[in-house]
Parts: sequence; C-alpha cells; structure tokens
Amino acid sequence: MAKLRMIHVVYANWCPHCVPTTVEPMKKLAKELGIACDLLDIDTEDEARADELVRKYGDWSEDYLIPQVFFEFDDGEVKHVLTGYSEGVSYTRHAVENLLNSSLLLVK
Repeated sequence: MAKLRMIHVVYANWCPHCVPTTVEPMKKLAKELGIACDLLDIDTEDEARADELVRKYGDWSEDYLIPQVFFEFDDGEVKHVLTGYSEGVSYTRHAVENLLNSSLLLVK
C-alpha cells in the first residue's frame, strides 16, 4: 500500500474556506504524520503551480473553487481529496472533518 508523502493545498489567504478552515487542519495533519504540506497561494508566484495541479488532478474550471486539497503518495499517485463548498464555510469545515476521519488516513 502506498504511503502518504505530501499534502498539497491550493488556497488564498483572503478566503475563509481556506484560512483557517482548511489550511490549519492540513498543516496540523502533515505535522502529525511527519510529512510536508505544500501550500499554494493562488495570489502569489505559486499560482502557476496551483493551476497546473488543479487542471491535472482537481476540479478545474477557468475560475475554480478553492480550497482544493490533494494527497501525494510515495508511488507518485496524486489524489484530489477535497474542494471547498460555495454554499458556506460550515459545509467546507464539515468536508475537512470528514476527510480527517476518512479511510484515506488509516495509515496514520
């Protein structure tokens, strides 16, 4: 079974779905697992890398939703595991909680 190697988070600092709702729990998870957390802020020089990740693996549209979270495994697989919910921050928070309790993290 492949082991989780890195968490990638596509986000923006101004977005309440992102900070602190998604970014902080993903940073904490990465720290607990002893892996890297790659934070890609779409309003910085990280935008091109963020766009590439979302285009290749995520929920892509010209004006895509954030945050988006990706798990990268040591076998090279990248899995899109979360997109924020435009319906409200509480929906995104619930999705983050579900992710943290999901079977994808049984390797914890």
